[in-house]
Amino acid sequence: MSYHHFLLFAGAAIILAYWLPRFVTGREPAASALLILTGFACALALPETPPLFKPIADPEWWEILSEMAVVVALFATGMRLDVVRPSTRWTSTWRLLAVAMPLTIGALALAGLAAGFPLASALLLGAVLAPTDPVLAGDVQVGPPTEGGEHPVRFALTTEAGLNDGLAFPFVYLALAAIAGLTLTEAGDWLAYDLVYRIIAGTLAGAGVGWLLGQVVFRWPARNVLAETGSGVLALAGVFVCYGLAEMMHGYGFIACFVGGLVFRRIEAAHEFHGNLHLFNLAIEHALTAVLLLMVGAALGTYLADIRLEHVAIAAALVFAIRPLIGWLSLLGTDLPPRDRIVTAAFGVRGIGSLYYLAFAAGIAPIAMLADLWLAVLVTIALSATVHGLTAGATLDHIRAAEPEPEPEPEPDPAR
Repeated sequence: MSYHHFLLFAGAAIILAYWLPRFVTGREPAASALLILTGFACALALPETPPLFKPIADPEWWEILSEMAVVVALFATGMRLDVVRPSTRWTSTWRLLAVAMPLTIGALALAGLAAGFPLASALLLGAVLAPTDPVLAGDVQVGPPTEGGEHPVRFALTTEAGLNDGLAFPFVYLALAAIAGLTLTEAGDWLAYDLVYRIIAGTLAGAGVGWLLGQVVFRWPARNVLAETGSGVLALAGVFVCYGLAEMMHGYGFIACFVGGLVFRRIEAAHEFHGNLHLFNLAIEHALTAVLLLMVGAALGTYLADIRLEHVAIAAALVFAIRPLIGWLSLLGTDLPPRDRIVTAAFGVRGIGSLYYLAFAAGIAPIAMLADLWLAVLVTIALSATVHGLTAGATLDHIRAAEPEPEPEPEPDPAR
């Protein structure tokens, strides 16, 4: 497949995936599964699969494209949140982050051990697949800026996806450290540096950039602010600065992007310019995601003969048992009604972030059973995109109008 053949294939496949559901059912498209299916069929039809569809041997482009898709989505996710106070709104989020995610990592590591993975690879499997995805979970997250729709279920799933991509990074580094054998000294260094310092550095970098960008866009100079231009490219610039600064500080850029978007939105929370930025980010996010999903499907078609029952079992266990059960248990005692707790637990969408983590890890150290890790991740993403994509609309209908549109937060005092 030449470069121009790939452009033809990608463009036609994306149009088909978004158009076909409207033609058949008249409903909004669940395009993720169709994009994966189209890529799968393409790989089976090709006499020779190009290197782009072989992440096990050539993960470089997978890392680059997935990294860009995730950081754009994370900044946009933080920027979409209309109301972040009172602090009790975050109770479910902290439970999902502090309880559900570590338990999910542990459960997946045990599943990996049962499937024959060595300890370091099993831990990496858990770290890669544990975080929910800010890219593919748009159907279950809050709506665009200033449009409300922030039911507690949507708020919890949005903020969880915004933060847990970055919070999974320490466990990726722990798995990489475990490949060579983890000593007590190395464990202490991991705790102080990878777990504590990098999270704090990423948070501070994101908060600082978000605040400064807000001043530049909305307040300086007072008589001719950038927000009056309506240029959505400023959102992408904010993403680059947040991510680049955090990584230069050796912090977690994923956390910085979400926090940067969150703080930036708070500067002028009700300004209509946020809508322009959101649409610009959304276009980039959807374009990158569509290409990556085609690549996921094509990779599954390429490696079809290598997929074993263990890979499918890990994917099915995570989507149908591990996440729903652990998510439900972690939310016990919150204000969520039982039905909403079940929905929040069940819709932990897996996706693009997992591709980035595994491609990143593969470029850092030699990983035992790397091919099996890739196959388990690819099958999980395909299963999650299919199950969650096809059921999200019907399952979440009951919460769309269940909560009155929230009042906007008071504008901050410009004199401060």
